[in-house]
Amino acid sequence: MRAFHHRPLGDHWCYLVLDGVWLKVRRAFGPQRVLLLVAYGIRQDGTRQLLAFTRAKSESQAGWEGLLNDLWRRGLRGENLQLVITDGCPGLARALETVYPRVRHQRCWVHKMRNILERVRRRDEKQVKAQAQKIYLAEHVAAARRAFERFRFHWRSRYPAMIRQLERDLSELLHFFVFPRHLWRKLRTTNVIERCFVEVRRRTRPMVVFTNVESVDRIIYAIFSRFNEDWKNHTLELFAQAA
Repeated sequence: MRAFHHRPLGDHWCYLVLDGVWLKVRRAFGPQRVLLLVAYGIRQDGTRQLLAFTRAKSESQAGWEGLLNDLWRRGLRGENLQLVITDGCPGLARALETVYPRVRHQRCWVHKMRNILERVRRRDEKQVKAQAQKIYLAEHVAAARRAFERFRFHWRSRYPAMIRQLERDLSELLHFFVFPRHLWRKLRTTNVIERCFVEVRRRTRPMVVFTNVESVDRIIYAIFSRFNEDWKNHTLELFAQAA
C-alpha cells in the first residue's frame, strides 16, 4: 500500500476527475462516516488509473489541497493536463486555483442538473429540466449560451437565485465544448469516477461497516489496485480516437 501512495505518477495525464466518497467505520461509540477524496486520471491514449486517495474530514479547500499537492509532488505538474472535472465543490474549486490555476475546470452537469431541480417547484420540474438540458446538448458553445439566455429569460422572475447560480457557474459548465465532439458526453460529468464509487459500495456493503480507519485504507487500496490492473488491457476507446 505504501508503494501505491508514493509511486511516481509522471506528467502525461490529460484529464483528471476528482470526487469524494463517504464510507462507514465502526467505532467504540458507534458507526462513523469517513470521507475519501479520490483522483482518477486519463491519458491521451485512453489509458486510465485511480491515481490517489486520502482520508479527509470534509471536502474543504485544505483537504483537497492535500490531495492535489500530493499529485504534484509525485510528478503530475499539469503540463499536459487539459481539463479537471469535478462536482462543483467550492473547496475543491479553490484548491484547484492554488495548485493547478492554469488548467480548465469543468463542473459536472449531472450535479448541476440535480442542484437546479432541487430549487424549483415540482410542477415546473419537467419543463425546467428539458430547457436546461438544451444548454449542454447544444451543437456548439455559442448555441449553448443562447440556450442559457432563453432559459434565463423564461425562469428568472420565478427562480432568481437558481438563475444567478447557474449564470455564475456557466463558463465552467461549458469548457467541454473546447474538445472533440465525441468526447463531450464523457467530459461534461464525473460519471467515470462515480461508477467506481458504485462498485466500491457494492463490494464493501457485505462488510456493513469497517472496523477502523486503517481497514478503510487497506480495502480501498485492494479495490483500486484491482481496477487499475483490469484497466491495463481496457482503454477508454473514445479518448484513444482523439489521440
